[in-house]
Amino acid sequence: MPANTKNEYGYINIEDNVIATIAGLSAMESYGIVGMASKSATDGFFQLLRWENLAKGVKVYTRDDEVEIDLHVILQYGMKISVVAQNIIEKVKFNVENLTGLKVTKVNVFVQGIRVEK
Repeated sequence: MPANTKNEYGYINIEDNVIATIAGLSAMESYGIVGMASKSATDGFFQLLRWENLAKGVKVYTRDDEVEIDLHVILQYGMKISVVAQNIIEKVKFNVENLTGLKVTKVNVFVQGIRVEK
């Protein structure tokens, strides 16, 4: 369901996939994140998404001009999860609100895995 806002010039509709792309790119700017995760419904495994598919790791819920965002991420081993998640929340909230003009009510970060570099 697209986000709807109205100003003196008319209506603005922003599709959920646009918000999801902004959120995914914003999350990827955070230190400690390896990538977004997509769950395969058939076998329950998570896969690391490429840059062009970041929106698949994001779920957006819109109500009028308010947005709630769920992010499914994979983090780098050795990072403090709570600090990385807080940085992701702040960056996503800031970027989505500034780029769209919508109010972000909640950002949920679901850590789906940890990647260990060899």
